[in-house]
Amino acid sequence: MKKFFSLLMAVMMMATVLAGCGDSAEKPADTKEPAQSEPQAPTAAGSELTFTTGGSSGTYFAFGSVLAGQVSSSTDSKVTAVEGKGSQGNIELMDMGGAQLGFVQSDVMSYAYEGTNLFADFGKVDCFSTVAALYMEQVQIVTCDPTIKTVADLKGKNVSVGDSGSGVFYNAVDVLGAYGLDIEKDINPTYQGFGDSAEALKDGKIDAAFVVAGAPTTAIVELSRSKPTYLVSLDDEHIDALLAKSPYYSKYVIDADVYGLESDTTTVAVGAVVIARDDVSEDDVYNFCSAVFENIDAITAVHAKGAELNLEFATSVTSVPYHPGAAKYFAEEGITVPTK
Repeated sequence: MKKFFSLLMAVMMMATVLAGCGDSAEKPADTKEPAQSEPQAPTAAGSELTFTTGGSSGTYFAFGSVLAGQVSSSTDSKVTAVEGKGSQGNIELMDMGGAQLGFVQSDVMSYAYEGTNLFADFGKVDCFSTVAALYMEQVQIVTCDPTIKTVADLKGKNVSVGDSGSGVFYNAVDVLGAYGLDIEKDINPTYQGFGDSAEALKDGKIDAAFVVAGAPTTAIVELSRSKPTYLVSLDDEHIDALLAKSPYYSKYVIDADVYGLESDTTTVAVGAVVIARDDVSEDDVYNFCSAVFENIDAITAVHAKGAELNLEFATSVTSVPYHPGAAKYFAEEGITVPTK
């Protein structure tokens, strides 16, 4: 809830108080929520849209900036990518009307839509719809200590488990739990974003860090330039146990050449998904999809993640319905997706 109130104060400082669009789910009795105004009317086509991403050292911001530029240059919809506080923070800000588009992890958007885990206290948020799944985000356990070879070796270590407001914390809980480790009892957790985690690893203040982002991730690349850096693999037995409990993960292998390591790294991944408020116009979301999926080569020339863009993966989300604008574009490509 601390993150909610900090975001709320930021929004209240805006010159114009934006309308909220959360659901009417009952909040805990001791939680004071701001009065919600009436939902906003749909934005007009060609609107100026704010696209919240992640910290400057992560893939969300870098790739999101490329996508925003492509949409703005090839359509009449103007999209501005801004740094965000991670998946949870992006959804909470969108709920308060502070952004129209956002990058989120597929597991976190499901939590929000269902009002569970990260959103158990905040409450269900269903004012958004899926635009497209873009690429896989790998759970990367980074260390500069060559003696840390397995997740079990993290016991008793100082480990960054992600910035508050991101989905990284729950990813860390899940992965550690698969190995029988409790995040509060068996490690010494610190709560830092990717850039701060990399600096702490560089200075020897922590032993390892969870980074959930598309590889290669800027923070890890920069860390590897200053000192030897390693990724910790997960073994098949524990991956199978994790997937059985949390099916929104997928097994993923990071090739050794991504970071110039000696061997491949086996881990798990979740999807990186763009969502939009329901009141964003159909034309604007259609423009976003068309600008992205009809300019894959141009996007790939600027950012490597463009190579992972494809219609099959884009339309694979099942936990949250698609925005009508996205559905219209994908229908033209011969693919039907569910809408509200």
